[in-house]
Amino acid sequence: MIHLLTVWGVLSAAALQLSGQSLTKAEELYKQTDYEASLALINKASDDPAANFLLGRDYFMLGDFKKSTDYLLKAAAQAPKNSEYMDWLGRAYGKRAETSNPFFAPGLASKARQAFERSVELDPKNSDALSDLFDYYLDAPGFLGGGYDKAAALTDKIAVIDPPEGYFERAKLARKRKELGAAEQHLRKAIAITPQKIGGLIELAKLLATEGRTHESDAVFAQAEAIKPDAPALWYTRADVLIKQKRNLDEARNLLQKYVRATVTVDDPPKQEAVNLLKQVGGA
Repeated sequence: MIHLLTVWGVLSAAALQLSGQSLTKAEELYKQTDYEASLALINKASDDPAANFLLGRDYFMLGDFKKSTDYLLKAAAQAPKNSEYMDWLGRAYGKRAETSNPFFAPGLASKARQAFERSVELDPKNSDALSDLFDYYLDAPGFLGGGYDKAAALTDKIAVIDPPEGYFERAKLARKRKELGAAEQHLRKAIAITPQKIGGLIELAKLLATEGRTHESDAVFAQAEAIKPDAPALWYTRADVLIKQKRNLDEARNLLQKYVRATVTVDDPPKQEAVNLLKQVGGA
């Protein structure tokens, strides 16, 4: 009996190690945006909250927001103090609200807000959760708990944790209020704090383009390219702006084709969006 228990213990430990290795590999595939391959490595009936969390994110990225919600709910129930799980649950509910019929959308939107607020309550320094809650307040109507005043109050909290992000969020709020001059100032302040990061430059170039300040926008894109010429997000955004302006479409096509061939991350626009843009310029 003792011998059998020992063998069982060794086999169980080996199974757990293999499961852990599979989850690690699945996480790597997720980061490489190979969501289908990531899903194939995960036990769909797992009691591991980390596994359910990854399943939820994989399905989210694949656009199956119902399955995403189901697995993220499991993860949040298994680890109720985890702010990150709750934040992603809010994102899944939010996407379902955006894509559902008008009868169900308000209820799903409210669940998204509640999840974001709970995530921030669990970890007031979770910058992603603060940003998601900010976006909700910024975009949602008052009867669903949104409002510019609520969004403005959050920008101060975000700025304490991440000053550049605080300026980005203030720029978003200013744009919503049609205060384009203020939006530009906030973006330039963010760029001054982190001059070697191109996110602020990309946002500034987009803003200038929407104002018809084409030459200035081009100059800012060139500045970003000089800092990080191999950034896929830069190629995508530059192409998107050119297509919207209906100019240099050959350049836009080349940038998008390069984007589709590139290795992107979960923080970059989905490749399908690049494919959709390519169709507009006859490149796909």
